[in-house]
Amino acid sequence: MGTWAIEPWDTLTTKLMKIPVLSFFTGGGFLDLGFEEAGFEINWSNEVNPVFADLYEFGMTTWRHAQGKPPVKISDRRTITGITCKEILATAFPAGTPKLFGVIGGPPCPDFSSAGKNRGSTGRHGRLTSAFVRKICQLHPGFFVFENVTGLFKTKPHRRYLDRLVNRLERNGYRVDMRILNALELGVPQDRERLIVIGITKELISHIVGREFERGIRDWFPWPENPDYKGAKTRYSWPGKVPAGGRAVRPKDIPIELTVASVLGTNRAMSKLPNGDEHFKPYSKRFKSVLEGDTKRKSFKRLHRYRFSPTACYGHNEVHLHPWKDRRLAVREAMRIQGIPDNYALPTTASLGPKFKLVSNGVPVPMAREVARSLRQFLTKSNGHLG
Repeated sequence: MGTWAIEPWDTLTTKLMKIPVLSFFTGGGFLDLGFEEAGFEINWSNEVNPVFADLYEFGMTTWRHAQGKPPVKISDRRTITGITCKEILATAFPAGTPKLFGVIGGPPCPDFSSAGKNRGSTGRHGRLTSAFVRKICQLHPGFFVFENVTGLFKTKPHRRYLDRLVNRLERNGYRVDMRILNALELGVPQDRERLIVIGITKELISHIVGREFERGIRDWFPWPENPDYKGAKTRYSWPGKVPAGGRAVRPKDIPIELTVASVLGTNRAMSKLPNGDEHFKPYSKRFKSVLEGDTKRKSFKRLHRYRFSPTACYGHNEVHLHPWKDRRLAVREAMRIQGIPDNYALPTTASLGPKFKLVSNGVPVPMAREVARSLRQFLTKSNGHLG
């Protein structure tokens, strides 16, 4: 990892090759992958779940190895409430804290999810979101990005909590913007909405845009979007259900890259990929009877090959069914729906349950990458303007 000398903002904007980042609640590292692909560098990572931490190290190491880079280790496996900022900075930047670095992370979301326990800020996971904001304020990075479920924004009690957190960040010198993004509208074959919150210090943002602006201003960040996919969920005439094992007709007006078929490929090709033939053994007659495209069920949802996947939310043995095979998705197939690169592999010795949970817990890599690209372009602007 490169070292950074302390330099004024005006020279930094022309010398940003790898922007250092601290990653909290790292999980499988899918947010990390997107940021690294966009030109950032993960200098420190944190994951308290030992199984997830091991899977992250294996997966990120295989991904880095393909690029001729050294193995990866989780920097700290303790809960963030038990790690001091001094320890974090000393581990991340042994040569001295740089002038510019960032913080990214996705605090556990079950307490804000309609599908979870919905305990909000009083829940154990909900309190970690507040702890994460405190860490941001104490570390005072030049920028931060955190993501969570849309319930934190859409549900009134949770929104009040979110507003309090944003007010705290603004009082500590940040200008904050937020938006709900759907992975489908960024080219991912999955209907997955996430709340993205971005903050940049008022000093840095004043340098970037050429003027100061007050707390509370929103819609200043250039959020990523693709006109070809905007409103894709209702824009196209998605096909209906068809009998299991039948032949589905490919619609002509739907971008193939937004369909499950675009990432599943052939059975033979998939089996040759890492984790390509790892799936739960079929045991129920429902594998043969559930219609292709019947995704409104509580369980045994079968994907449609020419539609997008519903939100990847896998737990225990519940994983979406393959469109034309009488089984659940394989690990690699689920990873592809999340946009995870094929050279990111998970150990064959690990249990299937934790693998699927790890995969479904993360942000789709293309979504993370597009947010990171927009952020990098914004950070490296000089004398720009707010659009």
